[in-house]
Amino acid sequence: MSPKEGQGYSQHLKYSQDELAVSYLPAVKAMAYRLKERLPTSIDTADLVSIGAEELIKLSRRYNEALNDSFWGFAKTRVQGAMLDYLRSLDVVSRGNRKLIKQIDLEISRYMNEHSNEPSDEYLAEVLGEDIKKIREAKIASDIYVLMPIEDQLSTLHEEATEGRIEQEELVEIISEILESLSEREQLIIQLYYFEELNLKEISEVLEITESRISQIHKEVIKKIRERLGGAHG
Repeated sequence: MSPKEGQGYSQHLKYSQDELAVSYLPAVKAMAYRLKERLPTSIDTADLVSIGAEELIKLSRRYNEALNDSFWGFAKTRVQGAMLDYLRSLDVVSRGNRKLIKQIDLEISRYMNEHSNEPSDEYLAEVLGEDIKKIREAKIASDIYVLMPIEDQLSTLHEEATEGRIEQEELVEIISEILESLSEREQLIIQLYYFEELNLKEISEVLEITESRISQIHKEVIKKIRERLGGAHG
């Protein structure tokens, strides 16, 4: 192959790769919008689409049809991972926020058990002696961390990292044990959220309870898992 032919082949290959990436942009946009449904309003969908599209183009350059039957099968998990990495990079869960999030969650749980509805931000600010802006920022941070893969959640709000690295098989085993001990409603919420990938509004419609209550139940389940892991490795 002459240099000119080689250059032409490279250009053709690049064009084909770009075409491959472009053909799956609708799937990236659908993923971003689906992800956005489970995020606070402060997160811009366009940013998620941009991050996903950039990753998609990179993956099209590396895709080998001989090794992977489906490009989207090859790219889907990696594109979603890039979006989640972007959310992590926002660094919304600062050390101060972690403490405040715990205080907010405890107060919301206490209030909802007594009144069956969620307290206002104004109420939380007054009870916790915090500026209402900090309350809202902490709640946004909490909403983002809930979206992360469960292994990320187990460490994000843990004041001290669990000693030793937890193997994936052990994590699955511990989570399975804890899920078996939960109520039917708690198990169903986890099933719908993580496996059926419904958002809080959709789960609310299925179970006929408020989104706030579903969010609190979810966080309480994560807390049980964190405590169980801490006990296993403490």
